Amino acid sequence: MLVLARWSLLVTVFPIVSGCALPYYWQAASGHLDLLRKRTPIDAVLEDPSQPPDVKQALRRVVDMRAFAVDRLGLPDNRSYQSYADIGRPYVVWNVVAADEFAVDPMQWCFPLLGCVSYRGYFSRDAAEQFAATLGERGMDTYVAGASAYSTLGYFADPVLNTMLVGGEQYIAGILFHELAHQKFYLRGDSDLNEAFATAVQQHGTVEWLAAHGSGEAVAAYHSRLQRQADFTAFVAAQRDRLQTIYAADTAIEAKRDAKQAAFTRMREDYERLKRSWGGVTDYDNWFAQSLNNAQLASVATYRRWLPGLSWYIDEHGLSALYERMAEIEDMPEEARDTLLQSWLEAAQAPRSAARL
Repeated sequence: MLVLARWSLLVTVFPIVSGCALPYYWQAASGHLDLLRKRTPIDAVLEDPSQPPDVKQALRRVVDMRAFAVDRLGLPDNRSYQSYADIGRPYVVWNVVAADEFAVDPMQWCFPLLGCVSYRGYFSRDAAEQFAATLGERGMDTYVAGASAYSTLGYFADPVLNTMLVGGEQYIAGILFHELAHQKFYLRGDSDLNEAFATAVQQHGTVEWLAAHGSGEAVAAYHSRLQRQADFTAFVAAQRDRLQTIYAADTAIEAKRDAKQAAFTRMREDYERLKRSWGGVTDYDNWFAQSLNNAQLASVATYRRWLPGLSWYIDEHGLSALYERMAEIEDMPEEARDTLLQSWLEAAQAPRSAARL
C-alpha cells in the first residue's frame, strides 16, 4: 500500500529500452528475478524443521486463505502464492509518488504493457529515495512508501513473502485477496480503478473470512477500522479541495507557498480532533509524523477515489455481479466508464446524505 494499507500494484515488465530508462528497468528485472530465485514450495517450508513455528503457522493459514479466495471469492486459481520467499527486508519494494508543488494530482509514468501509473517502484529503498531526491531538486513534492507485496498479474508465480506475514491474520488475508484481485481485473493505465477494485475485493473478502474463521468481535473491530479509513479518506479529500482552491488562485508564488503551509498546519490540527472522535486511536500517527505534501495526499487518492462506489455495488448486487460489470467496464470509453463509476459513488453517498437530513 501506499498509505491505507502497505501494499500496492507494481507490475514488473522487461521491455527492450535504451537511454536513461535502462537503469530503472534493470533494477526492476534483477530485483524480481532475485525474488523468484528465493522461492520454496510452501509444502517444503512446512516440513522444514529449521523454519520458525510462527512462519509455519502463518503459511498454514495462507493455504486456507488461498483456497477461500478461489472457492468463495471467485479469485484466480493459478501458481501464485503456493511458494514462500524470505527476502530479508521489511518491504519488497518502495514506491515513489510525485506531484508538482502547486498540484494535487500525481505525476504519471508510462510503461509498455502496463500503461500509465502514478508511482514508480524500486527494490532498493536507497534507489527510491535517490530518485525522489532528483524530483525534489526539480521543485516537486515527493513521497516514498514501502510496500509489502506487488502483483505480476499472473504472468509469474508470485510467492508469499515474509513481508506479507507481519500484520496478523486479518492483514495476511487482506493482502492476499488484494493481490489476487489484481490478477482478476486490471485495466491498463487506470491506477485509481485498479487499486479501488482490489481494495473493495480485499475488504469484502476479509469480512467474509473473519465471519467464517474468526469471531463476531473480530468482524466488528474490522468494520470499525474500515470506518476510520473512510473518515480519513474524506479528511484527506477535504484537504485536497482546500489546496486546489489555493493553487487555482491568482496570487504570487510566495503567497501560495505560505497558504499551502498554513493548510497543512491546519490539517495536523484537524487530525488531532479527528483522532479524539475515534477515542484516541492512533492509526495514522506514523503518516502524520512525516512532512506532509501534495504527493502524500495523492497516494491516498489512488486507492480510495472509486472505492465507496465499488463497495456499494458489492453490497447491493454481490461480488460475482461486480466481476461481470468490470468485464463490461473494461471495454468502455474512459468518459462512459467514469460516468458509471460516478453514479455508483453517488449511490454509495446517498444514504449518508439522507441520514443528515
